This record gives sequence, C-alpha cells and structure tokens, in this order.
Amino acid sequence: MSGSYDQDSLILNFMGWLGSKLPSYWLACIPLSALIVVVWNTASQAQGLDGPESLEEVKVILDTIFLLVCSILVIFMNAGFGMLETGFCRQKNAVNILAKNLIVFAVATIVYWAIGYGFMYGDGNGFIGTQGFFFNGDGTPYGDDNYPAAVPAAINFLFQVAFAATAATIVSGAVAERIKFDAFLIFSVLLVGISYPITGHWTWNGGWLAEMGFSDFAGSTIVHSVGGWAALMGAAILGPRQGKYSSDGRVNAIPGHNMSIATLGCLILWIGWFGFNPGSELAATANVPYIALTTNLAAAAGGVTATATSWIKDGKPDLSMIINGILAGLVGITAGCATVGYFSAVIIGAIAGILVVFSVAFFDQVLKIDDPVGATSVHLACGIWGTLAVGIFGTGEESIVTQLIGILTIGGFTVVASTIFWYALKATVGIRVHAEDEIKGLDISEHGMEAYSGFVKEADILSGGFTSSMTGEVSSTTEG
Repeated sequence: MSGSYDQDSLILNFMGWLGSKLPSYWLACIPLSALIVVVWNTASQAQGLDGPESLEEVKVILDTIFLLVCSILVIFMNAGFGMLETGFCRQKNAVNILAKNLIVFAVATIVYWAIGYGFMYGDGNGFIGTQGFFFNGDGTPYGDDNYPAAVPAAINFLFQVAFAATAATIVSGAVAERIKFDAFLIFSVLLVGISYPITGHWTWNGGWLAEMGFSDFAGSTIVHSVGGWAALMGAAILGPRQGKYSSDGRVNAIPGHNMSIATLGCLILWIGWFGFNPGSELAATANVPYIALTTNLAAAAGGVTATATSWIKDGKPDLSMIINGILAGLVGITAGCATVGYFSAVIIGAIAGILVVFSVAFFDQVLKIDDPVGATSVHLACGIWGTLAVGIFGTGEESIVTQLIGILTIGGFTVVASTIFWYALKATVGIRVHAEDEIKGLDISEHGMEAYSGFVKEADILSGGFTSSMTGEVSSTTEG
C-alpha cells in the first residue's frame, strides 16, 4: 500500500508542478486531446477504417500517397507554363495566355474523364481502348482488377490526366498572341480526347508499339513530341504574328514583356518535373531517387550548354535561352530517366541544350514559323532527341530502330490528326482573331480586360511617351 501511495503522491506532485509552470489554457488541452483520441478511435472502428493488416497494404498506401503528391506536382506545372508563356509574350496578351493555361486543365480533365482515359487505358485492341468511358472508379475495364491489392484506379486517372493536360498546354505557347480563345479550347478537346490517348494506348497500355519494344518511360515522345507536333501544325496554319516578318524577309524580334515571371515559370516547371519523371515509376520504389537525379543532371546540363551556345552564337548570354535550355534538358531526359546512367543523363541534357538554340533559329529564320515561346523547339525537337537517346544510351534492350519507328508513327498520326482538326476549325469557327483585334491585344478583344490595368512604365514617362497597355504601341504624352 505504501508503494502505491508513494506513486500516487509523485504523480500528484508532478501534476501540481506542471500546473504551476503552464498556463491554464494549456492544461485544458490535455483532456481535450484525450477526448479527440477516444472519439477518433471510436469513429474509425465504427466505419471499418482499421489500420493496414500487412506490409503489402502499407505499400499500397505509400504508393497511393506518392502518386498523389506527384500528380499535384504535375498539375502545378500548369502554373509554370502560364508564367513562362505570359512572360515571353507581350503584356497586351497576358490575360489571354493566363486564361488558356488555367482553363485548359479543367477542359482536359472533363474530356479525359469522359472519353480520353477509356481510349488510352481501356481494354480493347493494340490500336485503341474500347471500354471504361466516363471513369467511375472501377479499375476492371482498364485491366486493373486487383484493387485493393493495387493502388486505386482513381489515383492512376489523376496522374494520367495531368499528363494529358500537359500535351494541350504545350500548344498554347506556340499559337499565342493570335489564336481565337474558343478555337484553342475546341482543339484542346480534340487533342486530349482523341489524338493523344490513341497514340498513348500504343505505348503505355501494351499496344502495338509497346509489343515492338518501343521505350518512352515518362513521355519525351508520348507527351512532349505529341504536343510539339500539334503546336507546330497550329503555328504553321495560323501564320505568323503581324510584324514578325518583313516583306524583305527580315525577321523582327518581338520581345516578351516580363522575364521575371518567365524565369519563375521555368523554376516551377523544373520542380514539377520531379513529379513528372519519378512519378512515372508509378510506385514508391528505390528507383525514384535515381530518376530524380538523372532528371536534375540533364536539366542542369541543358541550361549550361544553352547558355554557352547562345553566348558564343549571339555574343551575349540570353536569359530566354537559359530558360529554354533547362526545359530542353528536362524534355530530353524524360524518355530515358529510369534507364540511362548519370554520365549519359548529362550528355543527353547537354546535347538538348545545344539543339534547342539552333532549333529556335531554324524554325524562326529558315521555316518562318512564328513560335513566340519556342515550344516546338523545346518539346518537339528535344522530345525526338530524348527518345532516340534511349536507343543510344539505354542500359536495357532498347533499339534505336524501334525508337525511330515509334517517333515517326506517333508523329505522323499526330500531324495528320492535328492538321485535320486545325483546318476543320479554320473552316467553321475560324482560328485567328481579326487583324485589328490582334493589334489591340487579345486581352481587350477576347476578354474585355487588361492584366496591368492603368499601369504605365516609368521609363516611358521619363522618355516623354507611354506604352499603351491596350495596344502595346508607343504614344506621345507631349502636347503639341
């Protein structure tokens, strides 16, 4: 009895001492915390939410959370694309570009839910999926009948719809500053709902290209080149922006209005790629850090070589090329990030950084295709290079011939489908804004608002003129 009394006395003395040191409202938290624990435990048991009973269930939970985090990172890349494209274009079109990059994910989610996911991952044949439209959470139509032994089908959908939206977002930059808003949205529906999922089915759902041995781990071709081909056809059919090319063949630079947000966009995309590539492992495995490191090495190498190349070529280090060099390295490594060595990742990224500088000049000066942000160079040219690089540097059984077949067939299908879509839109709703609306700016003509309403640049005031935020043209502030 005395032992029990001494123990009770010690507890009471400790509680008294604790009460003298802590504020009263802290002490009130102790019974409240205990109550929460009891209620939570009771509710969990009532709903059957028992903890995992095996290591396998723990792994499923961890894989699910891992894919959720990666999905969020890829979805957040829409902010990066929005910032990058807006900064690279003129301020009179900022609202339009931001609106496109925001709404395209919403549009892509709905159309991919309705038909795209079924075409891409539904059971069918080697060309197209024929089941699982209007996704309802049941994994059986997609060949995933092992849930709950596997991650829920819902997380697979969320991850894949983020990729589908990326393909449409790539198009936005190449056709910026002159495309009609409704035409872009309709094209995004067609690309995400039909073209992208069909070619994706050929590869990522065991279709005929996958059976041949074509390898594209995270989508240098399946996502980036597809978006690049669609962007190239759109930019070519739309034609250049007014004033881009002179009648004597001279190429006129049209600078972006805000390189600060363009740089921020690049950094957001760089971070988002750690969801894009490692997430394509589709599980929280020991290979994830390896993929993340090859991704980062290639991005860094691309940024360095693009900087050096533009410095040597043009005499000064160009920030826009630093940005595109980093993105070029990221696109280039996407296909082989899980199978190439670290040194190979640096080589792939370095070559992509050099390639993007000359590719921008080629499209702009030789082909006279006006791409305001260099989307075709970053995503198409470097996506092709990255896919070929798997056949050169891959440690598996990848063949450069098979890689080339995949590039050509996916590219050919996308070009044909995109051309049909663009010309159909041109013949119906029209795809290009009127000339006067383009001069005025798409913010006013398409949306009736300005991104920088009432904003006047200090440098223009000091120089005796101001740049109209509606037209982008310099007007005099001096009365005659």
